[in-house]
Amino acid sequence: MKTGVFFHEEFKNKDWPIIGDKFGNFPQVMEKALALPDMQLFEPHPVNEELLYKVHTHGYLQEVKRAWYYKGATLAVGGCVEAGEKIARCELRNALVFSVGAGHHASPDTAWGGTYLSCIGPAIARLTEILGKQRYAILDTDRHHGDGTRAVFEGNSNVLHVCFCYYNNIIEHGTKIDINIDGRIGDKGYLEKVRSEFIPRVRDFNPYIIFHNLGHDTAQGDYGDIGLTREFYLRLVKEVKTVAEEICKGRYIIITHGGSRIDVAEYIFPRIAQILADECEIQEVGKENILK
Repeated sequence: MKTGVFFHEEFKNKDWPIIGDKFGNFPQVMEKALALPDMQLFEPHPVNEELLYKVHTHGYLQEVKRAWYYKGATLAVGGCVEAGEKIARCELRNALVFSVGAGHHASPDTAWGGTYLSCIGPAIARLTEILGKQRYAILDTDRHHGDGTRAVFEGNSNVLHVCFCYYNNIIEHGTKIDINIDGRIGDKGYLEKVRSEFIPRVRDFNPYIIFHNLGHDTAQGDYGDIGLTREFYLRLVKEVKTVAEEICKGRYIIITHGGSRIDVAEYIFPRIAQILADECEIQEVGKENILK
């Protein structure tokens, strides 16, 4: 099965809140990845409003509809929903979904931080319509707490949410977890945290699919800098992909999140797509990770 990449021309040449125009040269910079036989580019459609109303209140949606970024946000959510549908129907194995104006700070009735609609909430609502009751895991490695995602799935024991942010917290019988990433932890320290705090939990939880809010705001020189190199994100995806193949037949959706460094975005996302399609081998050489 193929890897899906979900990108819309609406996402480029605009100054999106927080992240700016980091996708201005996409999808052209992904030309090599998109030419692979196991890769397919999709242009997402706007999410069905009925799915938005399953997650957000009527009053909030009426408010956000007036914002200039609403169209882009609905396309981003639509891409996440479509990726989930195609994976559930065995048309895709995994996916990379580009997102603007939507993501982990969107609660049912409020939002902030450049993300004004929930991506994963509508996607899981749609998967529930298709599949019935299932378990889902969400890994959040953006620098900031995924408070919106947490609010959307509050009280839902079928959703494991592990968020790497500013403090340690475990609630709701161990299905909602926050992991403190302290200071400039660097590549090795962060990966060790993922290996010890996320991977054992997701193995025990045994979800149908893993969603990954992947921000690169944690990169050196970005606005959430904790000392991570560009190669960290490739290693992280490889590790999560491996565990997804082990526990849920490779079903894995990455959603782009925070980070404004254009050079980092243009470096990591083509290579992440190649990793998802098994076309990019990472080797560790000394203290560095390189791509073959």
